[in-house]
Amino acid sequence: MRVRQEGAEPLKVALLGSGTVGTQVARLILEHGDDFAARIGHPLELVGVAVRDLTKERAGVPPELFTDDPHELVQRGDIEIVIELIGGIEPAKSLVLEAIEAGASVVTANKALLAAHGAEIFDAAERAGVDVYYEAAVAGAIPIIRPLRESLVGDSINQVMGIVNGTTNYILDKMTTEQTDYEAALVQAQDLGFAEADPTADVEGHDAAAKAALLASLAFHTRVNSADVHCEGITRIVPDDIRAAREVGCVVKLVAIASQVDEAEISVRVHPALIPTGHPLAAVGGAYNAIFVESEAAGRLMFLGPGAGGAPTASAVTGDLVAVARNRVRGVAGPNQTHYNKQTIAPMGDVRTRYFLRLRVVDEPGVLAAIAGILAGHGISVQTVLQSSSDDAARSDGESAELSLMTHMAAEADLMACLSQLKASPKVLSDVRILRVEGM
Repeated sequence: MRVRQEGAEPLKVALLGSGTVGTQVARLILEHGDDFAARIGHPLELVGVAVRDLTKERAGVPPELFTDDPHELVQRGDIEIVIELIGGIEPAKSLVLEAIEAGASVVTANKALLAAHGAEIFDAAERAGVDVYYEAAVAGAIPIIRPLRESLVGDSINQVMGIVNGTTNYILDKMTTEQTDYEAALVQAQDLGFAEADPTADVEGHDAAAKAALLASLAFHTRVNSADVHCEGITRIVPDDIRAAREVGCVVKLVAIASQVDEAEISVRVHPALIPTGHPLAAVGGAYNAIFVESEAAGRLMFLGPGAGGAPTASAVTGDLVAVARNRVRGVAGPNQTHYNKQTIAPMGDVRTRYFLRLRVVDEPGVLAAIAGILAGHGISVQTVLQSSSDDAARSDGESAELSLMTHMAAEADLMACLSQLKASPKVLSDVRILRVEGM
């Protein structure tokens, strides 16, 4: 990569995709060119915007910039920075690799692509001596990628835990504050544009899992892809889960967690969890995202902000654009992903955390001791117990009561092993509802 001299022509930029975020990025480049030139030391020139539909009007972007041939755009030879905002795997993957092969640096917001094929893309960028920056791929406007990759690179991170999906956080927040059910909260999120017409990627946890893979890769200097992440969504959360969490001083959140298990293993998972109301993540409402980092030297750090939307995401994209452009001017590439640790991913059964169990039992003496005995038989001790009788839950075989148990730290495999025994017990009259407890 050559070092640019004063008076050299502008850095040419190609944009792939002109949806909500892409259009906002194009406008920022066109409307704030003088500011960007002052920050970079050289001007930026947007030379092409690849779109699917040339007939669609996009206010604020000159129509002569549009093309429906993205491959020709990235291969033209004079492009120095390609911004990929198409999303998905293909054609995004092919276009990113073509851009790198042509010598261009890449800015992307595509977490699905990087979580699935990051190793191939980062290796290609390292061979070509170009950048791949992706701040907007995780948590929208929140700066978290660069802090993990650069600011905290001299520290040892123990855990990254966060709310990284605004759709699910909005739904769970409405279920908590308005006592609504999942379906009604989802409709609200869709009406406000916080959820897609098909919300599967969000509500089943797949979006958060891709982000968790990226965070884990950076935090622990090892390669993690989306297939490595244990993933559970929020579709099974019911109002009674929210109520029961409140009774023990917690709220329910969908969390992404990457943690160091031992020197050789890390755990990466996405699932609903009870978070104590005193924990910083518990107060994160609406469609906001927040990421909580615990490291040996810096201690506990919190990153909070809007996790989606055209303007916040465009802010992260243009921040990367300026950083990459500065590198191009100096003729260098920024830090690439490091993966020297090559740690293994711990199976979910090895994960240790607390658990909150809720079940309906026969309301008679000795029931609690019987349940606690089953748990103890699998090495699980009980921290707190909450029992409430319910007249309207009477059954033909006698009165019943709801029993809620908070365990001490236990291995997931041990807890799962005792489930069949609990379900088979004549003292238990319902399925056992289980939620993990984090941040306690």
